[in-house]
Amino acid sequence: MPNRPHIAILATGGTIAGASASATEASYTAGEFPVEDLVGAVPEVRDLAELTCEQIAAIGSQDMTGAIWLRLALRAAELTADDEIDGVVITSGTDTIEETAFFLHLVVHTAKPMVLTGAMRPPGALSADGPLNLYNAIAVAADPEARGKGVLVVANDKIHGARSVVKADTTVVDTLQSPGRGLIGTVHFGDTRYFRGPVHSHTGASPFSVDGVDSLPRVDVVFAHAGMDGKMIEAAAANGARGIVLAGVGSGNLSRSAMAALGAAAGAGILCVRSTRLPTGFVARNVEIDDDAHGFVAAGDLSPQKARVLLQLCLLDGRSVAEVQELFLNY
Repeated sequence: MPNRPHIAILATGGTIAGASASATEASYTAGEFPVEDLVGAVPEVRDLAELTCEQIAAIGSQDMTGAIWLRLALRAAELTADDEIDGVVITSGTDTIEETAFFLHLVVHTAKPMVLTGAMRPPGALSADGPLNLYNAIAVAADPEARGKGVLVVANDKIHGARSVVKADTTVVDTLQSPGRGLIGTVHFGDTRYFRGPVHSHTGASPFSVDGVDSLPRVDVVFAHAGMDGKMIEAAAANGARGIVLAGVGSGNLSRSAMAALGAAAGAGILCVRSTRLPTGFVARNVEIDDDAHGFVAAGDLSPQKARVLLQLCLLDGRSVAEVQELFLNY
């Protein structure tokens, strides 16, 4: 087929590459099959694009690390800078796919499509979802209309933006959702439809760079609950956290004793961000809590896990609280 796009596939493991003992049991081992097997199981993808495949990792995404993120970002940047490459697909487990996508959305400076996909059922399961997810992800990465939309996540016929996508259910194939802002588009057996582009700045417009970065700063997420005291916040500070994200109750709130601990951490130079444990909503600055007085950052509508990613990148350059707050509003 002449003039096919050239798509690079970077594999990290996950359920999409998992091995199960039978087609009817829930348990499996993630990341068992190499990327060549995933592509070989869906020969129709060769009609969509010329493909090159690389295995970056072979893990369940619960074991995703900053080191693997940096490796992915470096390789994705190299590939998208290559005039011969039209787009990149990354296979991943779904447990942390939203964080991986958001990280790449902020640090890879390209207009070329970058698409993550995964699966909720391993290849040997009845009605495995991985093959069609992979097919559709390659179709989106090969689509010129996907350019400039930042990092996308494709699964279950839906195209999500990296900033909005969340994993919403432990088992169903429709687990990836975009609450609030909605889908970027849909893809049905390779036929794409787009509804919108990303609202916030990303990729080529991002100020963040991980060039020469060997490791990411430690940022801990602390979950708020009834009866909370300040001990988990104190433990994060004592164990070297340079940033703390609060998964607060309601609009990023927390108990008085926990507030004292978080304020002490901020006073000691630890960047502290207030997010919420709720699935949707906006944590606004100086609402219920005087962020100016305490030196806190309000996360806006970023989930705790995505606030952590953005805060790690903010900490690479020693930005002030005011500068970090501005970045949380725009990215």
